[in-house]
Amino acid sequence: MTKGNGKSKLASVDIDHELPASDGQENPSAAEAASAEGQAAQAGVSEEEIARLKQENATYLDRLARVQAEFDNYRKRSVKEQQDYRDYALAEALKLFLPILDSLDRALKTQSSSAEDFRAGVDLIDRQFHDVLSKLGVEPLEALGQPFDPNLHQAIQTVETEEVPDNHVVDELQRGYKIKDRLLRPAMVRVAQNPNK
Repeated sequence: MTKGNGKSKLASVDIDHELPASDGQENPSAAEAASAEGQAAQAGVSEEEIARLKQENATYLDRLARVQAEFDNYRKRSVKEQQDYRDYALAEALKLFLPILDSLDRALKTQSSSAEDFRAGVDLIDRQFHDVLSKLGVEPLEALGQPFDPNLHQAIQTVETEEVPDNHVVDELQRGYKIKDRLLRPAMVRVAQNPNK
């Protein structure tokens, strides 16, 4: 340290390399650019090179902003398309049920029919309903007489009997359904329990 003027060598700092004090409002990229300019000037990089790099940087930032905007638009479009697809798929499925509703309306309006005719009409409606479910990929589960499967059946009661093998379905209270390979609703069943086993 030198004592001549009362200042130390440490006090003489290169002003070009000092970072400006942050007041919380300065743009960090501007500070970085100023620092980079100082370093570039010290390294012997020409001002034309600095200008070219600034232009290249601006071009990349513009591209980034455009890509982000395009992605945001794509995401919004994708969400809307998915919602439209769901709505359309539901509408197509509901169209298949409308003839069944028409048949029910006709059955209720018929006044002078015998019990046998009414029964035949209900059987026809039942077949229509099952045909529509089949078109949609919904199939009933076979439960009666089958071994109890907790993945497909919901046991409501156990029944002591020797007429049906142990742990098999004795009675089906509510039919179960699957859609393709996925369970839609389990069958509600009574299960045999063999007391001698």
